[in-house]
Amino acid sequence: MEAIGRVLSACALLLAVSGPAHAQEADVGLVQQLAGEVSYSSASGSGRARVFMKMRQGDRFKLAAGAQVRVVYFRNGRQETWRGPANFRSGIERSDALSGTVYQVASLPLDVPQKIQKIPELIQMAKLGGVQVRGLKPRRQPNPEQQAAVAAARATYADLRQRLAQDDITPELYLFTALQDQLLYDEMRTVVDEMLRRQPGNPEAQQLAEWVRARSQASN
Repeated sequence: MEAIGRVLSACALLLAVSGPAHAQEADVGLVQQLAGEVSYSSASGSGRARVFMKMRQGDRFKLAAGAQVRVVYFRNGRQETWRGPANFRSGIERSDALSGTVYQVASLPLDVPQKIQKIPELIQMAKLGGVQVRGLKPRRQPNPEQQAAVAAARATYADLRQRLAQDDITPELYLFTALQDQLLYDEMRTVVDEMLRRQPGNPEAQQLAEWVRARSQASN
């Protein structure tokens, strides 16, 4: 028992020491869209920025001339569009300009970043090729609670679609995840088709489209 107590005490000490470090590594935002040469550096590495990569506090982004990146912060829904040449560092709720200035800022409803932060995981699932399709339950009619949630999500989508740029697929990503929460795959197909209409060359949207089609067919 004494040995077990020593082990538990050591584990508690380890958690106490490592806890603040883990808190500092929390995801603060998401790269939604980029074009041109955009690189990043962080405590864990560096390289070319990728669409739908998550940001952590202190990450640095460098945009070459003519490049553009759009990011959103999870805590307050702040969406920023940067155009190069520029350099910025991600904070908790906003970016700090190191050179250049933010080109455009929008404020999204808090529910939006909370939903779309699931997109990287959904894309990873799509890349696995629909592993979870087998054994999928048959499609069912949404209950009243689900119908209300979907109606609210569609209202938010309509508002976002009016306010954001035509090439910004944030509204579609939001509605996609809201429908995915309810497992409404048939309706998700319409949403990914709209994503591809607005961004025909988006490979991530194409992967989501293939994944949704497979799950829709399996649930029918």
